[in-house]
Amino acid sequence: MDFLHAISVPFVLSGFGVGFLVGMTGVGGGSLMTPILILFFSISPEKAVVTDLLYAAITKTGGSLMHGLQNTIDWRVVGRLATGSIPAVIITLSVLHYLGLDSAATNALITKVLGVALLFTAIALFFRRRLLETYQRRVGTLSEEQTVRYTIITGAVLGSLVSISSVGAGALGVTALILLYPQLPIVRIAGSDIAHAVPLTLVAGMGHLIGGTLHMAVLGSLLLGSLPGIIIASRIAPKVPDNVLRIVLASTLVVVSSQLLF
Repeated sequence: MDFLHAISVPFVLSGFGVGFLVGMTGVGGGSLMTPILILFFSISPEKAVVTDLLYAAITKTGGSLMHGLQNTIDWRVVGRLATGSIPAVIITLSVLHYLGLDSAATNALITKVLGVALLFTAIALFFRRRLLETYQRRVGTLSEEQTVRYTIITGAVLGSLVSISSVGAGALGVTALILLYPQLPIVRIAGSDIAHAVPLTLVAGMGHLIGGTLHMAVLGSLLLGSLPGIIIASRIAPKVPDNVLRIVLASTLVVVSSQLLF
């Protein structure tokens, strides 16, 4: 009964909406959920980040299971990303701990990094086709050795960014993978990105959790919505075009970024 009383319908609906977007496109986890928690539910940035990271880890586990059953995950890509991201998470969290930022300074840092990350995420979504064309024209096809190296570096960048703001694993990760693996179908890129986000967000979330900054009631309500959302979307993702979803998501991120930065 206590658990039922702790359930919040607005959080459940928010979880469902974000979970559905993540399952459909691989994008929208941290880039939407953390700002929603900060701007609409007045949760401090520090607590919003850790809540979102653990929410993402559990939600994307459900999405990974569905994508795995449909064979839409490239585990080579997941392993390469994790090789860079997991050490980067540990190093970034260690540096933040060493700096000993107080709560106000931490929240200010998270808010600014989050705003900038959202803006770059929106740009990547808006101009993805142009980025791909420019990349193919100037860079062309990478060798296998170069692809592995740049994938690991991409993982390291995502690990650092996600550790601070919980943003980046989705839109930025998917965009990087499209550039590095142009031969992979978009659904396998989305599935691989979702699978990589599981260990990434789990390690980052557990690192933040050491500080005791977690809203258990909020996390439970979000998961009640997000798990059905991501499972439903992951089942229908291979059949649905995502261009409109990307434009709507990118427009939303621009608005949210402006709210955080200014």
